[in-house]
Amino acid sequence: MFDKFREECGVFGISGHPEASNLAYLGLHALQHRGQESSGIAASDGIRIRHSKAMGYVNEAFNGQTLSRLEGHFAIGHVRYSTAGESRLINAQPIVIDCVHGPFALCHNGNLVNAGELREELAQHGAIFQTTSDSEVLVHLFARSSEPTVEKAIVHAISQVRGAFSLVMMTRDQVIGARDPHGFRPLALGQLDDAWVIASETCAMDLIGATYVRDVEPGEIVIAGPQGLKSIKPFPAASQSQCVFEHVYFARPDSYVFGESVNEVRTNLGRRLAVEAPVETADVVVPIPDSGVCAAIGFAEKSGIPMRMGLIRNHYVGRTFIEPEQSIRHFGVRVKLNPVKSILKGKRVVLVDDSIVRGTTSRKIVRMIRSAGAEEVHMRISCPPTISPCFYGVDTPRRAELIGATHSLEEIQQYLDADSLSYLSLEGLTGSVTGGHSAYCTSCYTGNYPVEFPRNEAAYLQLALKLNENNDRSTPRGRTGIKDPVTS
Repeated sequence: MFDKFREECGVFGISGHPEASNLAYLGLHALQHRGQESSGIAASDGIRIRHSKAMGYVNEAFNGQTLSRLEGHFAIGHVRYSTAGESRLINAQPIVIDCVHGPFALCHNGNLVNAGELREELAQHGAIFQTTSDSEVLVHLFARSSEPTVEKAIVHAISQVRGAFSLVMMTRDQVIGARDPHGFRPLALGQLDDAWVIASETCAMDLIGATYVRDVEPGEIVIAGPQGLKSIKPFPAASQSQCVFEHVYFARPDSYVFGESVNEVRTNLGRRLAVEAPVETADVVVPIPDSGVCAAIGFAEKSGIPMRMGLIRNHYVGRTFIEPEQSIRHFGVRVKLNPVKSILKGKRVVLVDDSIVRGTTSRKIVRMIRSAGAEEVHMRISCPPTISPCFYGVDTPRRAELIGATHSLEEIQQYLDADSLSYLSLEGLTGSVTGGHSAYCTSCYTGNYPVEFPRNEAAYLQLALKLNENNDRSTPRGRTGIKDPVTS
């Protein structure tokens, strides 16, 4: 399995279209990269909400017969990778309930940092939880609200949670989108004829022929129903903290996220990387597909070194595959990537990727490039070292497992078996996006968190930071002393 951050989740909603569930199905296809564990769709015919969900990919969860039962002009959908809660069907979304406010369905992308506290409080007052997902807390808060209208009950529920959330919700005759006041996770608004569309990324709108209108603003709630579109902004202003890793890795390059082209941002990261960390004597720039392609294009353009696809990705590998009983070196990587020896043999290679998490896969790829005959391998990464876990909806390892947090640059280079290693600076990263430091969350690179996170994690992080400061003052270990961050 590749050594990458796990994608979070993808949400989609459409209001006022006769083929709402079919379009939700297509929209989820476009968002499949954001979650592969489970998928689900709920649809309303104006009276009743019906839903279907299953583990696995979208095309595994739905067929024509399943979708034909999801009748109505309103639909919402979800693809999930669990960041809070176990990987089980019971945790798949949408979450659908019937309560005093009527039938209600919810899809959530993000992570509620105070979900544990709220869950304990709700349970003490008699709430019965069916899942281990933090998203269910929002459903209980909505159902228990004494506010007289659905709109006010949603506002009341959202006002009690902290953290990252882009929500798509549905009542009998409305689809509702909401984004947390800091704007951590993306949420776009579009139109298809008279129907309104809400999605995590604009690529979902492109697939169904919808037109991107704008982003749902941080702290905004949009309500799409028979009366058209309504916007309310019931929450006080907060500092913007959009997730910069959406541009680095998560989003599809053909999407617009936070109002910017992902492709252009990533290509510009590569250009800046070529200026900050040039390789004077290289013959070829090779991206690690697919995540390193845009940055490699920018690096090659700025450096004048030609780019070639020296690694070919097998796009037909499923979520699982059967490993042979005999130990085959690099099997886990080679099943997805294979080197092109005619491009690599005898060459000095600049290998470009978007990030390094644990470093285990990067090391295997470097060695694979060498085994294909490369004379030199220079690793270039289009973001800063990842030193801290995320508490806002991204599944990241604990800090002790992040090689950038536990090892010096020289140690990482030795571990990867690379001739040189350079990361893009934080200034280079934030200078490539509109708004820079003031608009984006960079906690995974800095350890500075814009929203307070759980007490037990805070204590752990403070201890880890202290230990790392001590390590930084120590003498760097040599090649034989470096430990594998996964096993150490």
